[in-house]
Amino acid sequence: MKIYTRTGDKGQTSLLGGMRVPKDHARIEAYGTIDELNSHLGMLRDLAGAAQKDLLITIQENLFSIGSRLASASELEADKFKVPHLEEADISMLEAAMDSMDKDLPEMRNFILPGGHPAVSQAHICRTICRRAERLVVRIAEQEQLPESIIRYLNRLSDLLFVLARWLSKQANAEEIPWKPRG
Repeated sequence: MKIYTRTGDKGQTSLLGGMRVPKDHARIEAYGTIDELNSHLGMLRDLAGAAQKDLLITIQENLFSIGSRLASASELEADKFKVPHLEEADISMLEAAMDSMDKDLPEMRNFILPGGHPAVSQAHICRTICRRAERLVVRIAEQEQLPESIIRYLNRLSDLLFVLARWLSKQANAEEIPWKPRG
């Protein structure tokens, strides 16, 4: 099978099920951002080594499900193609992972400047991409029916990525630099 089809040469692409839309359609932008996040999570997994590898793989798998749901013209289409649903357990898993990492961290008293170690920086990049994906999905949900669990998952995931950045910083003995506002 060839990877190129030439069907998108005029700025159109297909959603799951065949519906044609412009390549700048809100759904394309949203699932493209989910794909970008997933790719950056792969880099984070590589940089972090064994630390939280299973958690990151599970998140990447869930992001494929989210992207596939966003790539579907409707929830009926997604179900027709047997795209997995996010479950409450997927969100609870993120919360449990945050709670587990957070208990080992010092109390946060200031905003923290991203950086200090390549894995920490990558976790912050993932967090910001996740927030953008969340904003794009919220925009779609204002106009179309989407599972509430997608927004909840992305919201929780961005929180987890912040805690993971702090946790990785501690594991690497990297300095957390607090933001010191002027004035």
